Amino acid sequence: MHYTLLQFLILLSVAFLLIMLAQKVKISYPIFLVLAGLGISYIPGIPAMSIDPEVIFLIFLPPLLYEAAWYTSWNDFWRWRRPISLLAFGLVIITSVAVAFLSSSMIPGFTLAMGFLLGGIVSPPDAIAATSVLKNIKIPKRITTILEGESLVNDASSLIVLRFALAAVITGQFSFSTAAGDFFLSTTMGIVIGLAVAHVLYLIHRFLPTTPSIDAAITLISPYFMYLAAEQFHYSGVMAVVSGGLFLSYRSHEIFADGQSRLQAINVWATLTIILNAFVFILIGLELPIIMAGLEGYSLWEACSYGLIISALVILLRIAWIYPVAFIPRWLSAKVRRTEAHPGWKGPLIIGWAGMRGVVSLAAALSLPLTSAAHINFPHRNLIIFITFVVILVTLVFQGLTLPYLIKAINIAEIDSLVPDEQQEASIKLRLLKVSLNRLEEKYIEETDGIALVKGLRNELENSLNHASRRLESMECEAIENAEMEVYNHILKDIYHVQRQELHKIRKEKQFSDEVIRKQEMQIDLSDTKIPHTKMALKGNG
Repeated sequence: MHYTLLQFLILLSVAFLLIMLAQKVKISYPIFLVLAGLGISYIPGIPAMSIDPEVIFLIFLPPLLYEAAWYTSWNDFWRWRRPISLLAFGLVIITSVAVAFLSSSMIPGFTLAMGFLLGGIVSPPDAIAATSVLKNIKIPKRITTILEGESLVNDASSLIVLRFALAAVITGQFSFSTAAGDFFLSTTMGIVIGLAVAHVLYLIHRFLPTTPSIDAAITLISPYFMYLAAEQFHYSGVMAVVSGGLFLSYRSHEIFADGQSRLQAINVWATLTIILNAFVFILIGLELPIIMAGLEGYSLWEACSYGLIISALVILLRIAWIYPVAFIPRWLSAKVRRTEAHPGWKGPLIIGWAGMRGVVSLAAALSLPLTSAAHINFPHRNLIIFITFVVILVTLVFQGLTLPYLIKAINIAEIDSLVPDEQQEASIKLRLLKVSLNRLEEKYIEETDGIALVKGLRNELENSLNHASRRLESMECEAIENAEMEVYNHILKDIYHVQRQELHKIRKEKQFSDEVIRKQEMQIDLSDTKIPHTKMALKGNG
């Protein structure tokens, strides 16, 4: 046991070193991880490992989906809901159907239900892969929003397809009308249950005396509560996690009123995401020998050829689908032509080429049961997992490595008429400054006149908020009465509180980028964490 644990820790350490190397050479770290998973299987002495498929699905998917939902901008998501929906639902269904018919006709003994199962697994692109590839490349905001929004929803839609296909394989029965009805019922009720659980968690965060550590811990267990609650009633746990995550993300300014809670939760989730991604790709490396040894009569060359053909299908199908999605709505609707800038041919090409598969497909493949309802080996399980790995390998490595060069070659410019980020930041800072000074003038006139520190604070706010933070740090070495310092800290806390409320109003106005708003929120949080907690009650925290 100790030896196995040591081996596992060494493998994780190797994965972390690969992630650091990927950042050094500016290559998407999922590419390094998938290559590491492939290489690990050939290391002499590495033990084969097999984990309960249900554990894989339960442990990995809820937090990965929740993390993606948490960082999705609802305003941007809603603005580009049409192309996101056509990709996340339309392309997933088309891909699943195409993969189903191709694989069932190409692979001996492969039924149509198994084809849909494989299609549901390989249809969703991975947000982490795409965003990590595009991290240091300047591309239009619209493209980033569509890719992130698509990845969030298509994870849900593809896993629902997987769920019904899996039931068809196990039971041997499938009715399209029944499956369609169950699909909408499962999706709708999953959303309802996710929102219900999210409201309960919101009340816990909002009104119980939590600490930063407790807040971070609650965010870790939240996706599991949402997922298990929906699955208990046989509805979509995936949609529950996505809808609940979006709701709590939108209410984050209320549930994380303390800056330290927000920063601690962000750091915890950043660490967890890297560990989960590293673990899944290492796990496939450890299982590959078992998978290749059990290909059920198929040679390694046959399995690779199947994987390469299906990889080509999903790549070409995405490129063929993206252009109608971009242009047909413009031809049919005058409103679309009036309100949306012309996408051109470059933007759709980037979106089409950015369909890298990743950790969700891998976790979904590994979650397939070992046996069917008749307690016999699940048909073609190892072949499905191997084909999935080939699709991930081809799309991640081939498309992931060539995507930056494609973007540079076509030299794409911003599509929409957006206010530059620097100008948005300046406008937001100006509004925050005004609301801070108004708070002082409305509530703290006597303190401003009677306490030198508060008067100094007003002068600092008139210059800049950053200067106010530096002024606070310089006060730590000065001899100041404890009572006055408590008043000073209390007023700062109250000002940061009203600034967060103003940021929420700004977000609802939908005039500024959520990314820029989050930067300002982070600055407030960092300043807030430097202030000792005061025992004074905030006046007028309404």
